[in-house]
Amino acid sequence: MKTLAHGGQKAYENQYDLIHRREASYPNEIWQADHTLLDILVLNEMGQPERPWLTIILDDFSRAIAGYYLTFQAPSAIQTALALHQAILHKRNLDWTICGTPEQFYTDHGSDFTSNHLEQVAIDLKINLVFSAVGVPRGRGKIERFFSSINQLFLQYLPGYAGNRPNDPLLTLKKLDEKLAHFIMYHYHHRIHGTTKKAPIRVWNDAGFLPNMPESLESLDLLLLHVAKARKVHSDGIHFQGLRYIDTTLAAYVGETVVIRYDPRDLAEIRVFYENRYLCTAISPEIAGYTVDLKEIVSARNKRKRALKNQIMSEGAVIEDIIQSKQSQLEEDSEKPEPTKLKLKRYFNE
Repeated sequence: MKTLAHGGQKAYENQYDLIHRREASYPNEIWQADHTLLDILVLNEMGQPERPWLTIILDDFSRAIAGYYLTFQAPSAIQTALALHQAILHKRNLDWTICGTPEQFYTDHGSDFTSNHLEQVAIDLKINLVFSAVGVPRGRGKIERFFSSINQLFLQYLPGYAGNRPNDPLLTLKKLDEKLAHFIMYHYHHRIHGTTKKAPIRVWNDAGFLPNMPESLESLDLLLLHVAKARKVHSDGIHFQGLRYIDTTLAAYVGETVVIRYDPRDLAEIRVFYENRYLCTAISPEIAGYTVDLKEIVSARNKRKRALKNQIMSEGAVIEDIIQSKQSQLEEDSEKPEPTKLKLKRYFNE
């Protein structure tokens, strides 16, 4: 009564209200997502110190991290989509096994989580969106606890963290991203969790279930890879960000304008779309350690030429048929007798 009288309704709710705590019964039943402004300064593109934003997607059952996104930009639908894209797909690192689509996606009422884009993604992927009560963050305590673990077990040992020596050289965002990925995969996932009493990655793996994956990875790229650019296909591939991307499929589209979609964190490959249709995944040989063999390029070129020649031959046959038809019609017209002229005279005053 004293708390309600002196502190108001908000203080009373935080201290005495009974809350409902969501509990998942198996992996990928509920995923939680949230953003936080990290308590660390890192160097931005201009070389100036700035605090980055972290978007986290956490599996409610195992407490494992399904995906994350680190950026200097304020939370938006793009950051959420990129984090969800990483969370759903199989990871390149085989030690990070969390993947699939969740049954429920539990978030707050942020504008990015309630956007039309995320609503459309949820409809297409058959995900049920669940929102916490407005102004009541206690229902998202599991993901808030992870943010506390980030500060206590990771950030406080890095230069630029609040309270550390200010003279230490700051990290770049890319370096912080690499350290964060290593922390999640090889420290947090294998550390005994205080509630489950097991390592998060073990809880997720021991469930022995088959994750529900999207029907088409290309459609997932179209939904979630929100960063899209129009580019022209040159004879040596697609030029983007000072890099060159090549795939044998592009041999049939030299000179055409295509739309590329990509994850800003991974520029080794881009997805190429033509008229809203997935074409291929083009690779940058310079940074992917992957090369397209000369024989493959020659084979693709010859295949394209053969297709064009066949098309020219078929179109030439049609044109030849039209010409022959016109010539035969002219010959028939020339063989017809000329009409006789009337001999009736007409006068001016008629």
